[in-house]
Amino acid sequence: MQYLAASGYRVFAVNFAHKQGDNLMQAQQVGDAIAVIKDRLGVGQVDLVGWSKGEMSTRAYVSSLRPTWGRPYAGDVRRLITLGGPNGGYDYPYAHGWAHDFSIWPQCGGSVNAPSPHLYMTCYGTYTAHPEFAFAPTSGYDVYPGQRQMLARWDATYGIDMTQQDWYTTYHGGQGFYTSGSGIQTAIDAGSLITPLHKAGIPGSVATYLLAGGSPSVLGIYNENRGPSDGVVFVNSALDRTGIANVADTALISTANHLQLGWHSSAGAQIAAWLG
Repeated sequence: MQYLAASGYRVFAVNFAHKQGDNLMQAQQVGDAIAVIKDRLGVGQVDLVGWSKGEMSTRAYVSSLRPTWGRPYAGDVRRLITLGGPNGGYDYPYAHGWAHDFSIWPQCGGSVNAPSPHLYMTCYGTYTAHPEFAFAPTSGYDVYPGQRQMLARWDATYGIDMTQQDWYTTYHGGQGFYTSGSGIQTAIDAGSLITPLHKAGIPGSVATYLLAGGSPSVLGIYNENRGPSDGVVFVNSALDRTGIANVADTALISTANHLQLGWHSSAGAQIAAWLG
């Protein structure tokens, strides 16, 4: 934002009340924001930049993928730029479940606000349940719909991290030695948006640009290491063209990780070049 504003662009930020929230609802908020911006600036179209999960709401908006009560795409986007967006989905939490869980499960010392691939986990000898951490609706809880909507299987391409405890039951579901969960396919079937977004498609009138990071070096997390990634999202996912009618350009910043795409100078320069 600061880079583009300093370069003379009129920049508006769209934020959401719940960072893990439903991407279809947030897509409607994107549409609302665009309507306000058009009115204030007296323009007919805007350029959208979506980073990480933010790519889901921007893409859903221009694809007219919406809740039953939602409004369709208003034809008011000129360019869509995605930064490390999971265009092809991601399966990181299930592929690296044991390492992922230790940052979440409070009994193990975790404090990160994120969903877990497990419903039960053993911490310091105690087997505990946390249905509220689930990706799929469980026991009346559905706290992380936005994360579930980004899921897709990559095991056929990059396999599963077999160094992780209970790796098989984590990914496919079932009772492991220390954990138990329903598996990634159950969560996908409960409402992933990757296939619906691919089928809905981005219209050819929206020039779409895809930017990926290539440095799996995010501090504080277990980095995605099964294939080329930015530490969270595979490069092949961020650059996935499925359902995009007009891919105007793609780029890879090999020195940027998933977080750095939000402030890396090369990322700012690339976005500014695409905006023209």
